[in-house]
Amino acid sequence: MLRLLDEAVDADAIVSHAMSGPPTNRMSDHPLSGWVFTRNTTHLLAWALNGTPPAALPAQPARRRHGPTASSPLLPADERAAFFAHMRRAAELADQAGVSGALLRRQALYLSSYDRATDTHRWLADMRKTTHHPKGWTLHWADTRSLAASLTRHGDNEPMQAFIRHGMGTETGEIANLNYWAYWLGIDRIPRSDDTFMVDTTGGHWDGLTLLRGLTNRLTPGLGCIDLNAHSVWALLTARRGLLAADPSLNTELSTRVSALLDGNSISAQTRRELEAVHYGLNLHT
Repeated sequence: MLRLLDEAVDADAIVSHAMSGPPTNRMSDHPLSGWVFTRNTTHLLAWALNGTPPAALPAQPARRRHGPTASSPLLPADERAAFFAHMRRAAELADQAGVSGALLRRQALYLSSYDRATDTHRWLADMRKTTHHPKGWTLHWADTRSLAASLTRHGDNEPMQAFIRHGMGTETGEIANLNYWAYWLGIDRIPRSDDTFMVDTTGGHWDGLTLLRGLTNRLTPGLGCIDLNAHSVWALLTARRGLLAADPSLNTELSTRVSALLDGNSISAQTRRELEAVHYGLNLHT
Protein backbone atom coordinates (compact mmCIF):
# COMPACT_ATOMS: atom_id res chain seq x y z
CA MET A 1 0.00 0.00 0.00
CA LEU A 2 3.00 2.33 0.33
CA ARG A 3 2.91 3.09 -3.39
CA LEU A 4 -0.44 4.81 -2.80
CA LEU A 5 0.91 7.01 -0.01
CA ASP A 6 1.44 10.14 -2.11
CA GLU A 7 -2.05 9.90 -3.62
CA ALA A 8 -3.52 9.26 -0.15
CA VAL A 9 -1.85 12.41 1.17
CA ASP A 10 -3.32 14.38 -1.76
CA ALA A 11 -6.77 12.94 -1.09
CA ASP A 12 -6.52 13.76 2.60
CA ALA A 13 -5.51 17.33 1.81
CA ILE A 14 -8.59 17.77 -0.36
CA VAL A 15 -10.90 16.39 2.34
CA SER A 16 -9.26 18.58 4.99
CA HIS A 17 -9.62 21.68 2.83
CA ALA A 18 -13.29 20.96 2.17
CA MET A 19 -13.91 20.44 5.89
CA SER A 20 -12.21 23.73 6.77
CA GLY A 21 -15.07 25.86 5.45
CA PRO A 22 -16.66 27.15 2.25
CA PRO A 23 -14.45 27.94 -0.76
CA THR A 24 -13.36 31.49 -1.52
CA ASN A 25 -12.87 33.47 -4.71
CA ARG A 26 -9.11 32.94 -4.43
CA MET A 27 -8.82 30.06 -6.90
CA SER A 28 -5.12 29.50 -6.15
CA ASP A 29 -5.91 28.66 -2.51
CA HIS A 30 -7.79 25.50 -3.45
CA PRO A 31 -5.83 22.21 -3.75
CA LEU A 32 -7.85 21.27 -6.83
CA SER A 33 -6.72 24.35 -8.74
CA GLY A 34 -2.99 23.69 -9.07
CA TRP A 35 -2.61 19.98 -9.71
CA VAL A 36 -4.15 17.51 -12.16
CA PHE A 37 -5.14 14.50 -10.10
CA THR A 38 -5.00 10.88 -11.22
CA ARG A 39 -7.40 7.96 -10.95
CA ASN A 40 -5.76 6.70 -7.76
CA THR A 41 -6.26 9.99 -5.92
CA THR A 42 -9.82 10.31 -7.18
CA HIS A 43 -10.68 6.73 -6.25
CA LEU A 44 -9.21 7.18 -2.78
CA LEU A 45 -11.53 10.14 -2.35
CA ALA A 46 -14.44 8.07 -3.64
CA TRP A 47 -13.57 5.43 -1.03
CA ALA A 48 -14.18 8.03 1.68
CA LEU A 49 -17.31 9.33 -0.06
CA ASN A 50 -19.17 6.14 -0.99
CA GLY A 51 -17.17 3.27 0.49
CA THR A 52 -16.08 1.75 -2.84
CA PRO A 53 -12.48 0.41 -2.55
CA PRO A 54 -10.06 1.80 -5.17
CA ALA A 55 -9.10 -0.58 -7.97
CA ALA A 56 -5.42 -0.12 -7.06
CA LEU A 57 -5.93 -1.16 -3.44
CA PRO A 58 -4.54 -4.58 -2.49
CA ALA A 59 -7.09 -7.18 -1.45
CA GLN A 60 -8.09 -7.12 2.21
CA PRO A 61 -6.72 -10.00 4.30
CA ALA A 62 -9.21 -12.75 5.04
CA ARG A 63 -8.77 -12.35 8.80
CA ARG A 64 -8.26 -9.15 10.75
CA ARG A 65 -6.37 -8.89 13.98
CA HIS A 66 -6.82 -6.58 16.99
CA GLY A 67 -10.59 -6.75 17.00
CA PRO A 68 -13.21 -5.24 14.65
CA THR A 69 -12.19 -2.45 12.29
CA ALA A 70 -14.03 -0.33 9.75
CA SER A 71 -14.14 -1.80 6.24
CA SER A 72 -13.50 1.62 4.66
CA PRO A 73 -12.63 5.21 5.62
CA LEU A 74 -16.21 6.27 4.83
CA LEU A 75 -16.88 9.77 6.14
CA PRO A 76 -19.91 10.29 8.40
CA ALA A 77 -23.03 11.48 6.59
CA ASP A 78 -22.76 15.07 7.81
CA GLU A 79 -19.14 15.34 6.67
CA ARG A 80 -19.98 13.88 3.27
CA ALA A 81 -22.75 16.46 2.93
CA ALA A 82 -20.31 19.25 3.86
CA PHE A 83 -17.75 17.92 1.37
CA PHE A 84 -20.21 17.88 -1.51
CA ALA A 85 -21.61 21.30 -0.62
CA HIS A 86 -18.06 22.66 -0.68
CA MET A 87 -17.33 21.05 -4.07
CA ARG A 88 -20.51 22.35 -5.67
CA ARG A 89 -19.80 25.88 -4.50
CA ALA A 90 -16.16 25.64 -5.59
CA ALA A 91 -17.26 24.55 -9.08
CA GLU A 92 -19.74 27.42 -9.29
CA LEU A 93 -17.19 30.02 -8.19
CA ALA A 94 -14.62 28.61 -10.62
CA ASP A 95 -17.20 28.74 -13.40
CA GLN A 96 -17.59 32.47 -12.78
CA ALA A 97 -13.80 32.92 -12.88
CA GLY A 98 -13.53 31.68 -16.47
CA VAL A 99 -10.23 30.30 -17.74
CA SER A 100 -8.40 30.93 -14.46
CA GLY A 101 -10.82 28.59 -12.69
CA ALA A 102 -11.00 25.90 -15.38
CA LEU A 103 -9.00 23.20 -13.58
CA LEU A 104 -10.76 23.76 -10.26
CA ARG A 105 -14.16 23.76 -11.97
CA ARG A 106 -13.76 20.45 -13.72
CA GLN A 107 -12.13 18.63 -10.81
CA ALA A 108 -14.61 19.90 -8.22
CA LEU A 109 -17.46 19.12 -10.59
CA TYR A 110 -16.22 15.57 -11.15
CA LEU A 111 -15.96 14.92 -7.41
CA SER A 112 -19.46 16.33 -6.98
CA SER A 113 -20.77 13.59 -9.26
CA TYR A 114 -20.09 11.02 -6.52
CA ASP A 115 -22.88 12.65 -4.51
CA ARG A 116 -25.89 10.33 -4.37
CA ALA A 117 -28.30 13.13 -3.48
CA THR A 118 -31.46 13.19 -5.61
CA ASP A 119 -30.65 16.60 -7.10
CA THR A 120 -27.10 15.79 -8.23
CA HIS A 121 -28.03 14.94 -11.81
CA ARG A 122 -30.06 18.14 -12.15
CA TRP A 123 -27.19 20.21 -10.75
CA LEU A 124 -24.72 18.61 -13.17
CA ALA A 125 -27.11 19.24 -16.05
CA ASP A 126 -27.39 22.89 -15.01
CA MET A 127 -23.60 23.17 -14.96
CA ARG A 128 -23.53 21.71 -18.45
CA LYS A 129 -25.54 24.67 -19.70
CA THR A 130 -22.57 26.93 -18.99
CA THR A 131 -20.08 24.51 -20.56
CA HIS A 132 -18.48 25.22 -23.91
CA HIS A 133 -18.80 22.32 -26.36
CA PRO A 134 -15.59 22.31 -28.39
CA LYS A 135 -14.91 20.65 -31.69
CA GLY A 136 -11.44 19.27 -31.13
CA TRP A 137 -9.12 20.73 -28.52
CA THR A 138 -9.79 24.05 -26.80
CA LEU A 139 -9.10 25.25 -23.25
CA HIS A 140 -12.55 23.87 -22.35
CA TRP A 141 -11.95 20.40 -23.81
CA ALA A 142 -11.01 18.61 -20.58
CA ASP A 143 -13.86 20.28 -18.70
CA THR A 144 -16.41 19.08 -21.25
CA ARG A 145 -14.98 15.54 -21.11
CA SER A 146 -15.07 15.42 -17.30
CA LEU A 147 -18.62 16.75 -17.16
CA ALA A 148 -19.79 14.18 -19.70
CA ALA A 149 -18.10 11.43 -17.67
CA SER A 150 -19.77 12.75 -14.51
CA LEU A 151 -23.21 12.56 -16.09
CA THR A 152 -22.72 8.91 -17.10
CA ARG A 153 -22.47 8.12 -13.38
CA HIS A 154 -26.11 9.22 -13.18
CA GLY A 155 -27.29 7.26 -16.20
CA ASP A 156 -27.08 10.15 -18.69
CA ASN A 157 -24.98 8.91 -21.63
CA GLU A 158 -25.98 11.42 -24.31
CA PRO A 159 -23.43 14.12 -23.33
CA MET A 160 -20.57 11.60 -23.60
CA GLN A 161 -21.77 10.34 -26.96
CA ALA A 162 -21.99 13.94 -28.18
CA PHE A 163 -18.51 14.66 -26.87
CA ILE A 164 -17.07 11.65 -28.70
CA ARG A 165 -18.63 12.88 -31.95
CA HIS A 166 -17.48 16.49 -31.61
CA GLY A 167 -14.76 16.83 -28.96
CA MET A 168 -12.74 13.98 -30.41
CA GLY A 169 -13.58 14.54 -34.03
CA THR A 170 -10.13 15.90 -34.83
CA GLU A 171 -6.59 14.53 -34.56
CA THR A 172 -5.80 16.95 -31.73
CA GLY A 173 -8.87 15.86 -29.78
CA GLU A 174 -7.92 12.19 -30.15
CA ILE A 175 -4.35 12.89 -29.00
CA ALA A 176 -5.64 14.83 -26.01
CA ASN A 177 -7.88 11.93 -25.01
CA LEU A 178 -5.06 9.36 -25.17
CA ASN A 179 -2.64 11.64 -23.31
CA TYR A 180 -5.23 12.16 -20.59
CA TRP A 181 -5.87 8.43 -20.29
CA ALA A 182 -2.16 7.74 -19.89
CA TYR A 183 -1.92 10.33 -17.13
CA TRP A 184 -5.17 9.29 -15.44
CA LEU A 185 -4.10 5.63 -15.30
CA GLY A 186 -0.63 6.50 -13.95
CA ILE A 187 1.29 5.45 -17.08
CA ASP A 188 2.53 8.98 -17.68
CA ARG A 189 3.98 9.71 -14.24
CA ILE A 190 5.11 13.30 -14.84
CA PRO A 191 3.14 15.57 -12.46
CA ARG A 192 1.00 18.16 -14.27
CA SER A 193 -0.11 21.54 -12.98
CA ASP A 194 -2.66 22.19 -15.74
CA ASP A 195 -4.38 20.47 -18.66
CA THR A 196 -2.17 21.70 -21.50
CA PHE A 197 -0.06 18.52 -21.44
CA MET A 198 -2.96 16.80 -23.19
CA VAL A 199 -2.03 18.35 -26.55
CA ASP A 200 1.58 17.14 -26.46
CA THR A 201 2.02 15.41 -29.82
CA THR A 202 5.38 13.74 -29.09
CA GLY A 203 3.80 10.71 -27.37
CA GLY A 204 7.05 10.17 -25.53
CA HIS A 205 5.68 10.06 -21.98
CA TRP A 206 3.73 6.81 -22.14
CA ASP A 207 3.88 3.34 -23.63
CA GLY A 208 1.12 2.39 -26.05
CA LEU A 209 0.96 -1.28 -25.11
CA THR A 210 0.64 -0.44 -21.41
CA LEU A 211 -2.18 1.96 -22.22
CA LEU A 212 -3.92 -0.67 -24.36
CA ARG A 213 -3.80 -3.09 -21.41
CA GLY A 214 -5.30 -0.47 -19.13
CA LEU A 215 -8.09 0.37 -21.56
CA THR A 216 -8.83 -3.30 -22.29
CA ASN A 217 -9.57 -3.81 -18.60
CA ARG A 218 -12.24 -1.10 -18.89
CA LEU A 219 -14.20 -2.79 -21.69
CA THR A 220 -16.87 -4.12 -19.35
CA PRO A 221 -20.58 -4.01 -20.26
CA GLY A 222 -22.52 -1.76 -17.92
CA LEU A 223 -19.77 0.75 -17.20
CA GLY A 224 -21.08 4.28 -17.48
CA CYS A 225 -18.22 5.44 -19.71
CA ILE A 226 -18.19 2.33 -21.91
CA ASP A 227 -18.56 4.39 -25.10
CA LEU A 228 -15.54 6.52 -24.16
CA ASN A 229 -13.51 3.46 -23.18
CA ALA A 230 -14.29 1.63 -26.41
CA HIS A 231 -13.68 4.68 -28.58
CA SER A 232 -10.31 5.17 -26.88
CA VAL A 233 -9.26 1.60 -27.72
CA TRP A 234 -10.25 2.15 -31.34
CA ALA A 235 -8.40 5.49 -31.47
CA LEU A 236 -5.25 4.04 -29.88
CA LEU A 237 -5.13 1.14 -32.34
CA THR A 238 -5.74 3.55 -35.21
CA ALA A 239 -2.89 5.80 -34.09
CA ARG A 240 -0.45 2.99 -33.31
CA ARG A 241 -1.18 0.20 -35.75
CA GLY A 242 1.64 -2.08 -34.62
CA LEU A 243 0.17 -2.70 -31.18
CA LEU A 244 -1.88 -5.73 -32.20
CA ALA A 245 1.31 -7.53 -33.20
CA ALA A 246 2.97 -6.97 -29.83
CA ASP A 247 1.14 -9.21 -27.35
CA PRO A 248 -0.95 -12.20 -28.51
CA SER A 249 -2.30 -12.87 -25.00
CA LEU A 250 -3.58 -9.29 -24.77
CA ASN A 251 -5.21 -9.74 -28.18
CA THR A 252 -7.09 -12.76 -26.83
CA GLU A 253 -8.36 -10.79 -23.83
CA LEU A 254 -9.27 -7.83 -26.00
CA SER A 255 -11.10 -10.05 -28.48
CA THR A 256 -13.16 -11.64 -25.70
CA ARG A 257 -14.18 -8.27 -24.30
CA VAL A 258 -14.96 -6.74 -27.70
CA SER A 259 -17.11 -9.75 -28.64
CA ALA A 260 -19.07 -9.47 -25.38
CA LEU A 261 -19.81 -5.80 -26.07
CA LEU A 262 -20.84 -6.49 -29.67
CA ASP A 263 -23.17 -9.25 -28.48
CA GLY A 264 -24.89 -6.90 -26.02
CA ASN A 265 -26.86 -3.67 -26.32
CA SER A 266 -24.96 -1.34 -23.97
CA ILE A 267 -23.07 0.63 -26.64
CA SER A 268 -23.99 3.36 -29.11
CA ALA A 269 -24.19 2.85 -32.88
CA GLN A 270 -20.90 4.70 -33.37
CA THR A 271 -19.17 2.58 -30.72
CA ARG A 272 -20.49 -0.57 -32.40
CA ARG A 273 -18.95 0.48 -35.73
CA GLU A 274 -15.63 1.21 -34.06
CA LEU A 275 -15.57 -2.07 -32.16
CA GLU A 276 -16.42 -3.96 -35.35
CA ALA A 277 -13.30 -2.38 -36.88
CA VAL A 278 -11.26 -3.44 -33.84
CA HIS A 279 -12.69 -6.97 -34.07
CA TYR A 280 -11.74 -7.14 -37.74
CA GLY A 281 -8.18 -6.04 -36.94
CA LEU A 282 -7.92 -8.66 -34.21
CA ASN A 283 -9.02 -11.38 -36.62
CA LEU A 284 -6.19 -10.41 -38.96
CA HIS A 285 -3.69 -11.06 -36.14
CA THR A 286 -4.96 -14.49 -35.06
